[in-house]
Amino acid sequence: MINERYPLPFEACASEIYLHSEDLEPDTTFLPHRHSWGQLNVVEEGVIEISVDGKPYLSPPQYAIWIPPLVEHTSYSRQRVSYRALYLNPRLSALLPDEPCMLRLTGVFSAIVADFTDRAVHYATALEDQRLAQVMVDQLVKQAPMRAFLPLSDDPLLKPILTALQKDPSNPRTLSQWAQKVYSTERTLNRRCHQQLGMSFSDWKQRLKFLSAISMLRQGMKVNKVSIELGYSTPSAFINMFSRMSGNTPESYRRERRRVSGNG
Repeated sequence: MINERYPLPFEACASEIYLHSEDLEPDTTFLPHRHSWGQLNVVEEGVIEISVDGKPYLSPPQYAIWIPPLVEHTSYSRQRVSYRALYLNPRLSALLPDEPCMLRLTGVFSAIVADFTDRAVHYATALEDQRLAQVMVDQLVKQAPMRAFLPLSDDPLLKPILTALQKDPSNPRTLSQWAQKVYSTERTLNRRCHQQLGMSFSDWKQRLKFLSAISMLRQGMKVNKVSIELGYSTPSAFINMFSRMSGNTPESYRRERRRVSGNG
């Protein structure tokens, strides 16, 4: 599915922010485009892939992808995505990094976005909403920019492996077994992982499983079920991984998401 709905009514409103909410269908592609305002890409469920100058950005729901004003980019959603885009006018955009990056989202930021979405607030025109919008910006400004959480690669040896794992994160093949499948060597693949991804193969797989776990937990799936779906031998092994990556247990994360969404 190709989506070409890029124009948004920035200049016509007095608000310094614009919040866009949309559910994207699987396999939705946005062709190359740019905005006059900065764009913070947030997902409530699922994962969206954004490419800037050929560099892919992919992040879980607790991170957002920041695109400064006038920077050309494309995006693709492999699965159904509950999507939010917070646009900031040039004045506010200047407070954030001048290069595309990832920013960690705080609970305060997410709560305000949820409140705006629930009340169908797209522009912060009311005085109280302007104050909330400023808090959102303050929350973003204090976050250190990050490079891609789960980098991708078009390397001819790595791409088929990464694609297969994205489709099935529980795939148990070792790097040595993948090397045989793509007619290479473990040493060569290991070197390319560090060169192309900036991390080891095992670290990349762990990040992928973490992303997948977040999506499942946000849907209300039980921790034990998530552990099985991701191929962990025991729930404790999954819990340890999730806790290291997020600083929280998967059950606490699941309960908090249910509370925030009003289902708990």
